[in-house]
Amino acid sequence: MCIMGERGGGEENSSDLLLHGASQVDMFFLRHIFTAASVAVFFGAAHAVEPAATQFVAIAQLPTASISAKAGQVVELELDPAGVALAIEVDGDRASVLYRMAFNQIAEGWSWRPLANPAVDDYYQYKFLPLQSVAEERGQYEHEDKIGTPQQMKVTWRYDYFLAFENLYDFYPRGVDDDAGFSADLPASVAGRVGMRVKARLIEPVISESTTFWKATYGKPTDFTLKKRYLVGMLEEVSFVDTASGAVLCRIRPGQGRCAGR
Repeated sequence: MCIMGERGGGEENSSDLLLHGASQVDMFFLRHIFTAASVAVFFGAAHAVEPAATQFVAIAQLPTASISAKAGQVVELELDPAGVALAIEVDGDRASVLYRMAFNQIAEGWSWRPLANPAVDDYYQYKFLPLQSVAEERGQYEHEDKIGTPQQMKVTWRYDYFLAFENLYDFYPRGVDDDAGFSADLPASVAGRVGMRVKARLIEPVISESTTFWKATYGKPTDFTLKKRYLVGMLEEVSFVDTASGAVLCRIRPGQGRCAGR
């Protein structure tokens, strides 16, 4: 198992399946989740936050009623360093840090509002923050996709984890701006080790999952299964952190959009 930031797979033969309140957890995945947990403990040892995968699985294996009972619980989550593209500009002894949110729209059916007026609202109700990506190689098999040419087809699964939330504009006003997002003014000394951490309060349905499958072909000899897994909540706090020490550099709460650290 490896923890990744790059996306893979093709765009052929795809099908989507939306699963709300997933009640069954893939047992192969459960046997490997503890490796991801050990990585997270190493990263930012001063403030170890349970990996998103660990938190999702712990909820998903509960009975349906117990999953619903998780609504209202506050969770703390690290953003995926490989999936968070921070724009950092250093000027003297200060660094300006920006995480853009303009294109972090969840394109799932439960987030889509086709009747929304784009002048005042977004077509996609829920936004996302990337939390973790876990890839698994599940062996291979022989298959003849091209007549007369048998070949080995790999089987790859990837689990991508996100925080899904709908209250982005509690933090800053909605506007047409590709640079809209969360920003911070920080000491230049930490410019090379800035990460992000969030707190959210879970809301119904608490978790959600969608699955897309690409069948192996002669040109792309890999069966690729992508599972997008969401923790669903109301965003309460965004922190910029020192990835070396785990220390919080500054916090953004509703009504702010920006923070400053000493």
